[in-house]
Amino acid sequence: MSRQGYRQSRVSKFTTKMQKKLLVLFMLVLMAFVGLSVRLFLITRDNGEEYKKQVLSQQEYDSKTIPFKRGNIVDANGTILAVSNKVYNVILDAKILLGDEAYLEPTLNALRTAFGIDTNAVREYLASHPTSSYYVLAKRLDYDKVAKFQEMKNDEENGANIKGIWFEDEYKREYPNGSLACDIIGFTRSDNAGQYGLEEYYNDVLCGTNGREYGYLNNDSNLERTTIPAVDGYNIQTTIDANIQSIVEKYLKEYNEEYKDNARPGNGAQNIGCIIMEVDTGNILAMASYPNYDLNDTRNTDSLIGMPQLDEKGKKTGEYLTKELIDEMDDETMYQHLDALWKNFCIVDTYEPGSVAKPFTVAGAIDCGAITGNESYNCEGFLHVGDYDIKCHQIYGDGYISVAQGIERSCNVVLMNVAFAMGQDKFVDYQHLFGFGLKTNIDLAGETRTVSMIYNKENIGPTELATNSFGQGFNATMIQMITGFCSLINGGYYYEPHMVSKIMTTDGATIENIEPRVLKQTISQSTSEKVVEYCNLVVTGENGTGKTARPAGYMIGGKTGTAETLPRGNNEYVVSFMGYAPADDPQIAIYVVVDRPNVVFQDDAKHATRIVRKVLTEVLPYLNIFMTEELSDEERAELEEMQMQITMQQNAAQEGEEGAEGSEAGSAEGTEGTGENGENPEGEDVNGETSGEADNAEEGELEETVDTDRWKEFPVDPETGYLKDPETGNLVDPETGTVVNGGSLISGGETSEDGLSEETPEDTEDEEEE
Repeated sequence: MSRQGYRQSRVSKFTTKMQKKLLVLFMLVLMAFVGLSVRLFLITRDNGEEYKKQVLSQQEYDSKTIPFKRGNIVDANGTILAVSNKVYNVILDAKILLGDEAYLEPTLNALRTAFGIDTNAVREYLASHPTSSYYVLAKRLDYDKVAKFQEMKNDEENGANIKGIWFEDEYKREYPNGSLACDIIGFTRSDNAGQYGLEEYYNDVLCGTNGREYGYLNNDSNLERTTIPAVDGYNIQTTIDANIQSIVEKYLKEYNEEYKDNARPGNGAQNIGCIIMEVDTGNILAMASYPNYDLNDTRNTDSLIGMPQLDEKGKKTGEYLTKELIDEMDDETMYQHLDALWKNFCIVDTYEPGSVAKPFTVAGAIDCGAITGNESYNCEGFLHVGDYDIKCHQIYGDGYISVAQGIERSCNVVLMNVAFAMGQDKFVDYQHLFGFGLKTNIDLAGETRTVSMIYNKENIGPTELATNSFGQGFNATMIQMITGFCSLINGGYYYEPHMVSKIMTTDGATIENIEPRVLKQTISQSTSEKVVEYCNLVVTGENGTGKTARPAGYMIGGKTGTAETLPRGNNEYVVSFMGYAPADDPQIAIYVVVDRPNVVFQDDAKHATRIVRKVLTEVLPYLNIFMTEELSDEERAELEEMQMQITMQQNAAQEGEEGAEGSEAGSAEGTEGTGENGENPEGEDVNGETSGEADNAEEGELEETVDTDRWKEFPVDPETGYLKDPETGNLVDPETGTVVNGGSLISGGETSEDGLSEETPEDTEDEEEE
């Protein structure tokens, strides 16, 4: 056989043999692939979703919420009042941590070192929840602590086995200035929703929209991510000036420290409030009350000590909170008292305003033509109205005095006669025009509705008209009073009060400018000028009741108020001063209310005027309103002493100590009282019949019908330092002749207080502005 034939025979034999082997091998491989395919199909059909979830669960940040950042709140100068800072929650993934025994100890050691977490508690959780993928170990940690853990994890030598821990982003609301402007700002709950103040009112503006990051498997089983970014909330710029706000709060606190636990246990007053407002814009520069609270620690009960105790219905019991009473409270009672602390006294609480309402009565009467302002009336110490004798605060009488002098001396008899000249219909019309009974619609949450707390044309009678004329018998809020008062002194323009001037994006772009808004004209320009003239006399006049409100070097105007509270004759009063500066060109208005000062004799407006004096002494120079009056030696010494104390407070604040209290200075001049409300006797009409008819004789030719100065001859009571009427035993202020704690100012007939409550109403629905 040739060599070629041999080779062909070998190839043929090899090919046949191999073909058989390859066929067998091919069949085996084919069967294996078929079996695997069937198995894979069954797994995918029955357990595909479960395995997909397991794969996703082993990836960090596969699906998570991206939180929005709540907008900042800043003051008029850009000072941050509220800010949201990023914090981190520590999340445990038990499945990953237990995936390898080598992970457990290094991870637990890192948790203990970086965060101080109890590792025994973590072990117990791992034992009971070995398949958990999400468990919060610690909340709201700052970046420094997280960075320490990350540093340990990134260590190439020791951090490789730190597994199963990741961090969830969140934002924490913080208030850099603590309690500053707490009534204005409000705070946020744990769900990031605003509560009280600007935080609640502008919640929708400050809130943004959460984002989302999704992790999922694509068709090739690869993990892909889709991110929907969060949209941050807008920032708001307020009209508040943090420097003015801090000045106001400093002197409210100083007053409390001076008078707390004085005549009774508890704070220096049940409430103290102050508002400073731009006369020609409605911008609020400062709004504060005392007691206040720390916005970063809103449930700290220390701020409750000294406040009035409340019963289960929210009524004051007459007792005052102590640490022992607070410790015994259940959760519901505790929240009830905290809610009272968190409310803004300046817009929520109502009270009878007293004599600060007198300029409103005179303004309405002049504006409607009922009087000219040149009239004079005879004050004999009381006015007989129907079956009632309604006293003046000067029960010994003021004699014949003009309308201007009536405001200066705060004479109730003059104001009653002015109101009778108007008549009940016009009086009610002007009360409504000045905003009493209506919400101001200030942009703060919780403003009280007072429509049920004033009289209307159907239920006001002669006694109600008489007492309403000097601010008794109807209720108002501080914001209602100062907003209406600004219209009396700015030419008659009623501006809507507001707290926010601008809404901005996070990068500073302006979304909305909130401009001053004139809602109506209450009185004419000429009437406004007369009101300013009369109110200037309250501070500058020889018999003015507000002399102690004038800051050294400045001339201001205003009106004092002393309102008797319910029940009548309890010798408890709300004292106040509402003023403006400068006197010849009002730019800012200030209103201070002291609700039942903690002293034996409460009916003394100097408790309010002294606070006004101290506040304006610092605020006016800060606003570049220059002095116009020559300083006396006493005033120079006063200013030097105050400056020294301010410097001491600043130094103490820098050292972390409590600032020294400012000094109380100024003469103790001027006080007043007011009357109360009585019920209209049945069937009696308002006919204007009074015992003090108008007398238009020229000033200086009036003959007094009573000895108005006889109180000056009374002997001094050695126990109190007041003069004492030998006939009645009344104590009399030696400077003004006002009876101290003279009791109820209305006598005779049956009086009723139905419908007149000093408590805050529950109904706070929006009242339409007309």
